[in-house]
Amino acid sequence: MFSPITRPLRLDLAVYVGFAAFALITALASGYRTHSIWGAFATAGYLLAAAHTVVLLASGARTGWWGSRWTGAAAAFVVGMLAPLGFLVAARLDGGDWADSPAAWAAQPEVWVIERSGLLLLETGTPYVDVFALGRPPEVDDYTPYGPAMALFGLPRAVATQLGVSDLAVVQVITDARLWFVAVAALCVWLGLRLLGSPPVPIAAAQIAVLCPATAMTFAVAGPDLAVIGMLILALVLAVRANYVAAGVLLAVVVGAKLTAAPAVVVAGALIVARGGWASLGRFTAAFTGTTAVVHVPVLVDPAAFAEHVLAFPAGRGAVPSPAASPLPGHLIAETGPVGHAVALGLLAAAAVVIGLWVVLRPPRTGADAALRLAVGLGAAIMLTPATRWGYVVYPLALLGARWCFPQEDDAEG
Repeated sequence: MFSPITRPLRLDLAVYVGFAAFALITALASGYRTHSIWGAFATAGYLLAAAHTVVLLASGARTGWWGSRWTGAAAAFVVGMLAPLGFLVAARLDGGDWADSPAAWAAQPEVWVIERSGLLLLETGTPYVDVFALGRPPEVDDYTPYGPAMALFGLPRAVATQLGVSDLAVVQVITDARLWFVAVAALCVWLGLRLLGSPPVPIAAAQIAVLCPATAMTFAVAGPDLAVIGMLILALVLAVRANYVAAGVLLAVVVGAKLTAAPAVVVAGALIVARGGWASLGRFTAAFTGTTAVVHVPVLVDPAAFAEHVLAFPAGRGAVPSPAASPLPGHLIAETGPVGHAVALGLLAAAAVVIGLWVVLRPPRTGADAALRLAVGLGAAIMLTPATRWGYVVYPLALLGARWCFPQEDDAEG
């Protein structure tokens, strides 16, 4: 019989070996340079964590930094996340952006697209180009399928370009949008934990939310989803701590960056009504509405371009079809033809109704409740949307990990 101490260590070992297997397959089989490089580093990082766990199982060490399960987790983080991010940021200095072949990339296209959107925002007042006025057929990389707030992450490089210093290597490094995505995500998590009274973080939460391949790969090769997730978690914390106006402002920025986050408004609203009543919901709604109006001012420059980039393109109704495609149920069903596409949309709508009823009839009363409902809602959307990417599973995974960090006593307003 396993002791209560060895049981979690054996689970750690299984987790790290499984993660390493995924990373190794990615390193060997992916046609994307970014993914292959991440996979090579991550395989080493996860195997280091697994080796440390084996040593703990064999030696029985339970004291000091070496005897901590966090030591193996730290090795996986440093070698499997920080190291490939640093390598790819440096490798990007050699070029490769906008190349046709993924084998030349040192960052995923969303990174260059968001940096370009920051420059467009400075130069034209809107982050979207009119794809019908390019003088050539539009291409996938002409699109910016994000809300106007996402362009803020491209402003550091845009400002450097305007100042004429963007060719300096050090400037290229510090203005890489990935670093800003990571910085915002980390800041939001840190602030959220501080606001919750610095509760202990279970290592399982770190494994599922941070160290899992979906998060680790995104961390190194792209990153915008991590910034969105960090802000979502902080918004839930603000709602739990009765900072309803701040929660409304932050959620408006998040939704203004990526429409994927929109379900969080419903979940946060239900949480606020359950905890603070309808008057509190009114303050939240006013803050959200007002901030949304401000965030979307750039849309007024060219509303048609916004609709083409942010609404039509992701829905597969743009001048160029969205390349988003993963072997998830919604996409596989939609690929069978027009009937299959309608069936996938019907399943998505049915899931939205069921989850909406769950949120309304059994409203979340704690941060953990809200994170669970949001994780399930976004997870269902990712599984059933006809055009999606498997990497989006980072949303439900990170939210489930965050759920374990909300103290059980958070049902008392702070």
